Amino acid sequence: MKEQHRSKLILGALGVVYGDIGTSPLYALKECFHAIEPSPENVLGVLSLVVWTLITIVSVKYLAFVLRADNDGEGGILALMALIRPNKDPAPRSRAWVLVLLGLFGAALLYGDGVLTPAISVLSAVEGLSLITDAFTHTRVVVLTVGILIALFSVQRFGTEKMGRWFGPITLVWFVVLALLGIKGILMHPTVLFALSPHYAAAFIAAAPGTAFLVLGSVFLVTTGGEALYADMGHFGRQPIRIAWFAVVLPALLLNYFGQGALLLVDKEAAHNPLFSLVPSWGLYPMVFLATAATVIASQALISGVFSITRQAILMGYCPRIRINHTSPNEIGQIYIGFVNQALLVATVATVLYFGSSTALASAYGIAVATTMVITTILAFVVSRERWKWPLPLAILVWGSFMSVELFFWAANMMKVAAGGWFPLTIGAILFTGMTTWYSGRKILASRMRDRSIPMDTFFRHLDTDKPYRAPRTAVFMTSDDERIPPTLVRNRVHNGIVHERVILLTVETQNRPYVPKEERLEIHALPSNFWRIKLRFGFMDDTDVPAELAQSGLPLEAEDTTWFLGRETVLSTDGDGMAQWREQLFGMMLNNAQSAVAFYRIPTGQVVEIGTRLEI
Repeated sequence: MKEQHRSKLILGALGVVYGDIGTSPLYALKECFHAIEPSPENVLGVLSLVVWTLITIVSVKYLAFVLRADNDGEGGILALMALIRPNKDPAPRSRAWVLVLLGLFGAALLYGDGVLTPAISVLSAVEGLSLITDAFTHTRVVVLTVGILIALFSVQRFGTEKMGRWFGPITLVWFVVLALLGIKGILMHPTVLFALSPHYAAAFIAAAPGTAFLVLGSVFLVTTGGEALYADMGHFGRQPIRIAWFAVVLPALLLNYFGQGALLLVDKEAAHNPLFSLVPSWGLYPMVFLATAATVIASQALISGVFSITRQAILMGYCPRIRINHTSPNEIGQIYIGFVNQALLVATVATVLYFGSSTALASAYGIAVATTMVITTILAFVVSRERWKWPLPLAILVWGSFMSVELFFWAANMMKVAAGGWFPLTIGAILFTGMTTWYSGRKILASRMRDRSIPMDTFFRHLDTDKPYRAPRTAVFMTSDDERIPPTLVRNRVHNGIVHERVILLTVETQNRPYVPKEERLEIHALPSNFWRIKLRFGFMDDTDVPAELAQSGLPLEAEDTTWFLGRETVLSTDGDGMAQWREQLFGMMLNNAQSAVAFYRIPTGQVVEIGTRLEI
């Protein structure tokens, strides 16, 4: 049974983890020879670069080292950032805060990748139809691509649990076909295997350094999706991901790239689409269908990843609350976020219409991934020093080696900024601004709210003196400060002249770990006058069902006898010492459009009283 379970995990990893990198053969080598002649020297040089790029960045960096940096089994750049993010807020100018900003920017860039991956993957697959018949003009290819993307995003609300069962088998078939096509090509010109030697990569670079530098931006496309190895670790574990890579994915990719290269040595005209040129004429329609299915799976995996990143950002305090729908009763990771899905759909379709071809999209693709990989290396260096206690020389040797390679790729991709690289950078910059504005604005808002709260001992002293009417119900007041009486309770006491018979001061805290064990989640303290202070702790991957957790407290919280009091803050932008005025206005807009705590924490709407407060920030 254990081996059967591992086999299922390996098969699942093929579909989810390797969907993106597995579709790179559709466009990566084609783009390498978009600007250079497929001469024997260039073909062998580029193939050698491809081989050693996959080995260095994916096999060694991610599989051997980065996968070790797990946060309670979870991976991804936000989980990595949480490993170095202190429990208390870092000072704005401290090193920790700089690292947090780097992690946030890397996460923001993944949204740009979430737009580009479906666009370039599906478009490059559908472009194969133009090799079959002239009836598929450029316009028809674009229209069909847009139709597939609309269908893909439309079914997201149903969840990926049922479709996910097919991801692994379909992707396995895709990798087998890639390998077989590669073997067919290699048999045409077996000398292409000489490219396994790094000598050819060195010779290619030495012969024309300027040209080789520009080609590096296209060579890097073979690694797109590499970050998913780390991001999806929590779903499958290290071993299944590693086994799937070395047993299936890497051999299939290398065979296919070598097959494409061998074809180019025989037929230079195949450079316009070497993968589909390897396919016999009778197999073109099935291959286009299979490639489209593979790209849909790759896109699906990335869309799901964007949903997960969004949820993590919300719970870590870097994104406003957004409605999250759970699409599976068994898997907490199966979620759907309608707002994000609609935004991705609009952005992806607009991207296809604007760029129009996979070649044009390739100019925008890669720069976000390259930047994120560099940031991952920086954060992993810090983790290796602070968590793993590596000596400084070892950390510099390992991560410095990766950084030296990745910086060349990053610089090469930066050359594509004017041609389209600005697109994912703009998306990243906008989201980064939004996340940092939300985080800073919440801190300022919490400070202003604290000024309106009062110390507990003062409140209880006045309560003993004034002896207000105690209404025979239970009141739950949500507060971010578990040491003071929240303004909502103060205002209710002043304006209504009552205090409930039982009062619960509830603080919900999200910790810098994916999951909080059940035994650590609930903390209860009895206070004077039948008051209770409760702290609920969630991890950034936990389901935040607050009423369900409070039911474990043993306190009387029957629905008909419980009222929840929440604050509804309205912020006013001022010229004070907060943020720049435009950021204060942006924060106010985000606050007004954020999902209420009622829906986010699953509080029954019929039991809620909201108390409004106007605050200057």
